[in-house]
Amino acid sequence: MVVDDLSEVASTSVNVGVQKNFKIDPSDPLYLHPLDNPSVMLVFVPFNGVGYRSWRRNVLLGLSVENKLEFINGECKRPDSHSPTFRQWERCDDMVTSWILNSLLNDIADSVEYANNAVELWIELEDRYEQTNGARQYQIQKKISDTSQGTLDITSYYTKLKKLWEELSILSKRSKCNYNYTCGAKENFYKAEQDRRLIQFLMGLNETYTVIRGSILMMNLLPTLAQAFFLQIQDEKQREIKPNT
Repeated sequence: MVVDDLSEVASTSVNVGVQKNFKIDPSDPLYLHPLDNPSVMLVFVPFNGVGYRSWRRNVLLGLSVENKLEFINGECKRPDSHSPTFRQWERCDDMVTSWILNSLLNDIADSVEYANNAVELWIELEDRYEQTNGARQYQIQKKISDTSQGTLDITSYYTKLKKLWEELSILSKRSKCNYNYTCGAKENFYKAEQDRRLIQFLMGLNETYTVIRGSILMMNLLPTLAQAFFLQIQDEKQREIKPNT
């Protein structure tokens, strides 16, 4: 019995020693920088229940920079309690959980603060605020259809539309299959999509741009959206510097 007890004590001592001497490569998700602390916010403005997708994207960017995405997508799994990395994993998981909670408004954070780990916390937020692709696509497409230049300058108007198009593209990619296009079909589809966006952009312009809009539409080969935007900018600058008569 004494021998067994001594063996158990020795084994425990070895395990403790291994954990203390365990070194982690900075590229490993389990690595924590000396300046990392649980009071960090991943976003400038805490999530208040509105604009989840924008908030979600910024949080993912922040976790990617910290090399901690694996703690919310389930790739960095909890090790066995006897593993030398177990305590370090718990520290990292607690750190990620704290960062996400700090990026939420107090009322929302209070409702999810008892999640057991970062993965469970993230799944709870996704289930609660992530809308189905169809509903969100409809909302974005409706915004695009209703968007016009109005009081915006040409750059602000272009940026507003481009942001909506990019979000719509991300949603569309999730629902598309990985079909291998042949005979240039992929390039043709891309050109058709860019032409459609160009027409949407031109339709929402103020009447001030009627002349340049007509010139673009009369081209045999429609320019890219970026080229059309450049032409609008040039036209805007020319009208600004034109002397009054």
